[in-house]
Amino acid sequence: MTQIGTVTIKPPVIGHRGVAGYAPENTLASIRAAAAMGIRWVEFDTKLTADGQIVLLHDEKLERTTDGSGRVADMTLTELRTLDAGAWFAETFRGERIPTLSEALVELDALGLGANVEIKPDPGREAETGEAVGRLLEREWPRRLPPPILSSFSTESLRAASSVLPDAPRALLVVDVPADWHQRMDALGCAALHCAGDRLAGDVATKIRAKGVGLRCYTINDAELARTLFESGVEAVFSDFPDRIPGADRIPR
Repeated sequence: MTQIGTVTIKPPVIGHRGVAGYAPENTLASIRAAAAMGIRWVEFDTKLTADGQIVLLHDEKLERTTDGSGRVADMTLTELRTLDAGAWFAETFRGERIPTLSEALVELDALGLGANVEIKPDPGREAETGEAVGRLLEREWPRRLPPPILSSFSTESLRAASSVLPDAPRALLVVDVPADWHQRMDALGCAALHCAGDRLAGDVATKIRAKGVGLRCYTINDAELARTLFESGVEAVFSDFPDRIPGADRIPR
């Protein structure tokens, strides 16, 4: 297998969507909250607007995490900027806006955080989204930070991003580990596999780690499950509540 750009995650806890248990997900406030907790790595989701701008959002629609409605892909960045992306979570976050990827990178640089950039394309925009994310990271990724980890459930998006950033570490993102995981990773030049931790069998984890592949699990908010995963060879977990996870006590405060 050709593994591109391996990355070591220490401590072994990655903030999920910033730190989604303590601040509105995929916002600058969430990234700052992660840093304030001592988290050194965060994950967030990236999508394309109608006018080709890259913003941090998870869902195809706006209703769950903003006061807007409709599809992200149908709105321009200017329109998205009018929405509140914080009050749904707590009144103290009222006025928080949907950030661009460029703004998130500035924040990462200021805070010294590494990042897993997940590419979340809308149907029919897989290659377009992957290429756009790759090109922006190529131009703007802070050079003092470890290289970004690229991941996506869309192999087309991941392939397009890696065509722009061929040396960037990348991860195959799945729910259940497929039988052909090794072949799929090899085809994409992935160095790591990201999967649902509550669906990962211990013997599967052992087989994956035996191949020298980085294995990381989402979204782990339970301490006992985290311990089980670490014992099986999982190197890092994504968590909404990183302070609940074993190993978080080694995070410098």
